[in-house]
Amino acid sequence: MQLDNKKTIFGWAMYDWANSAFATTIIAGFFPVFFKQFWSVGTDPTVSTARLGLANSIEGIAVAVLAPILGAIADKGTAKKKFLLFFACMGVVMTLALYLVAEGKWPLAVLLYVVANIGFSGGNVFYDALLTGVASEKKLDVVSALGYSLGYLGGGLLFAVNVWMTLKPGTFGLSNAGEAVRLSFLSVGIWWAMFSVPIFLFVKEPEGAAAESGVKAIAAGLAQLKGTFQELRHLKSIFLFLAAYWLYIDGVDTVIRMAVDHGMSIGFGYQGLIVALLITQFVGFPAALGFGFLGGKIGAKRAIFLAIAVYLAVSVWGAFMQEKSEFYVLAIVIGLVQGGIQALSRSFFAKIIPVAKSAEYFGFYNMLGKFAAVVGPGLMGGVGLLMKSLGCSSNLASRLSISSLSLLFLAGGILFYFVSEERAKAELKYLS
Repeated sequence: MQLDNKKTIFGWAMYDWANSAFATTIIAGFFPVFFKQFWSVGTDPTVSTARLGLANSIEGIAVAVLAPILGAIADKGTAKKKFLLFFACMGVVMTLALYLVAEGKWPLAVLLYVVANIGFSGGNVFYDALLTGVASEKKLDVVSALGYSLGYLGGGLLFAVNVWMTLKPGTFGLSNAGEAVRLSFLSVGIWWAMFSVPIFLFVKEPEGAAAESGVKAIAAGLAQLKGTFQELRHLKSIFLFLAAYWLYIDGVDTVIRMAVDHGMSIGFGYQGLIVALLITQFVGFPAALGFGFLGGKIGAKRAIFLAIAVYLAVSVWGAFMQEKSEFYVLAIVIGLVQGGIQALSRSFFAKIIPVAKSAEYFGFYNMLGKFAAVVGPGLMGGVGLLMKSLGCSSNLASRLSISSLSLLFLAGGILFYFVSEERAKAELKYLS
């Protein structure tokens, strides 16, 4: 495949536009609200937060187990696009099915949400792995940032319409906000399916010299996975980066998944919180592009450090918020760095891994991201329940739970300090 081709880059980046609607409207926006007020109606806020954290943790474990195995098989079988199609269809169907879940049926809502998340996260393993076949090394930061920026814009546009539907349901011929939220689930599934088409039309499957098919691909992939585990022992820089990424992206993912729930738990109205999410989306569009260019100017490592420092401050600040205006300011601050840390982490990793094993290595990358999603929401829910059991009010318990995320950003930043891109490339060259 020709690298840096504009049509190919557009097709690849449009998948971010497509599936980011799920991340915004479902994960960060309406699912936490609907889960607390409709599917868990009458339940203590601390308990519903713990249930939501459990749902995210279950999904994280499932993807973490599957990702490196599927990545290794895809590398051997040249089936990245086929796996991407399978997981995208899974996510779309389960998202559409959320429309059918009745009030109080939180276990069914959790089941569909978990499977839809597996489709979303599993697809991203193969979407990320296609990056090395789309962009040259000098373009990785910018192309990765383009994907995230289009994701913020596309996800934000649909989310804006969905918010409008909930605030003014009569304008759309709907009876109430609850009906509007359920219809939003349908809109996300349709959006995801429709805008996934360009990546399958314009991005070719990277050819591999060792391509296999069927059972042979599975056997070869599992054998490669075993070899890569042994290989990673000698690739200390990659291993160190993955450990650092596991920690700091934990905090990022947890903020995305639990911010609205946290705001509601400390007494903010959900409509104001949804508006704050919209602010994050539209600030994130130019900010993600800006971070891509910033990475080219000062280096991806320094730019990632800057984002970690901002998140560390956010996790402390979030525990002391009192006014709705503070949540809006927080939304702007998060929007400035959220896409940047995601985009540059992806491109930084793409620079230090063997291209021939991109799907497998991105399987490890996403595996650790999902294990982080196990720890983060579970940490918040666990700290909240612990503080409640010690006699704290629900409000104070929720505030203490968000501050616990500072430990993840601090530890991740310390490990990332010792990662060297040059050393990682030298280790790869030595093994080859």
